[in-house]
Amino acid sequence: MIDRLEKEVDMLERHLQVLRMVIENEPIGIVKMSNETGYPHHKVRYSLRVLEEENLIEPSSQGAITTEDTHDFVEELDGKIDHIVEKLDGMKIETAPEAEN
Repeated sequence: MIDRLEKEVDMLERHLQVLRMVIENEPIGIVKMSNETGYPHHKVRYSLRVLEEENLIEPSSQGAITTEDTHDFVEELDGKIDHIVEKLDGMKIETAPEAEN
């Protein structure tokens, strides 16, 4: 159960790293992103597809570029992540300290 969540968080981290690269270097292509991040081409391509489906980037002849929605998404991102972290903290199961003999 937790393993699946961890994999999702890792994938989200990759998507956000790819988005950050597009924001900082637009237009940017798959090969350059793959070389700079160390992610295989197919993983970069998948992240780009996800970001495009979310309307956060769009393809151009020179590489990926941001869209009108990118700025608003980035502005709201920290608050959303903080909310998720609070939720996860609330899910922790505290164990009672062991009784001393």
